[in-house]
Amino acid sequence: MLVAAAVCPCPPLLVPEVAAGAGPELDAARDACTEALGVLAAAKPDLLVVAGPAGPDDRGTFPTGSTGSFAGFGVDLAVRLGEAPAAATDPGRRLPASLAVGAWLLEHARWAGAPVEGLGVEESLPADRCLGAGAELADLAGRVALLVLGDGSACRTVKAPGYLDERAADFDAVAAAALGSVDLAALSALDESLAAELKASGRAPWQVLAGAARGAALNGRLLYEDAPYGVGYVVAAWS
Repeated sequence: MLVAAAVCPCPPLLVPEVAAGAGPELDAARDACTEALGVLAAAKPDLLVVAGPAGPDDRGTFPTGSTGSFAGFGVDLAVRLGEAPAAATDPGRRLPASLAVGAWLLEHARWAGAPVEGLGVEESLPADRCLGAGAELADLAGRVALLVLGDGSACRTVKAPGYLDERAADFDAVAAAALGSVDLAALSALDESLAAELKASGRAPWQVLAGAARGAALNGRLLYEDAPYGVGYVVAAWS
């Protein structure tokens, strides 16, 4: 059963060492993420699953202790998803960027609760399969919590990674409202094609969350919504 969820954006710029001089611009987002993670800790889950967008080579599960780094962003900083198993010298595949950000958020919040696992969700995964994957996650333990990473559209301004698309603001508004109010129907109905055109990496992970939350009767709070750098970022907490 899903007992809590935190929804956070996943730009590597959330990590101050990566952001460098631009670090303060995302302080409010970082603070909101820390607050959302506090909701997860308060739920006392048996298992925390960190789910975020991934490419075809990075999809699938990542065991506790999996490592990642921000070397690809010019920073010599390594992170680990939970504690490494005692017998493991190399837990396997390296975390995709989204899960590396999730690992950093957990380290930043000094997560010391339940064991942590990762799930890379392919950005093009159809909605029905996202919902099914979420239902499977909810059955992994008696009390499951999710840290769901993903960004909204990348087309909010002319300087955004995807340039300006007039549809982006409405898409982000619908997604933010759904995430803040635990509107599972609205999340499930997010348009896959439109999300891809707007470069919204959060669509698939958010629909995984919707599948996990069916029957859980959770309440939500929207903690942060903005579009710095022309990309939609949302932080929400469900409990």
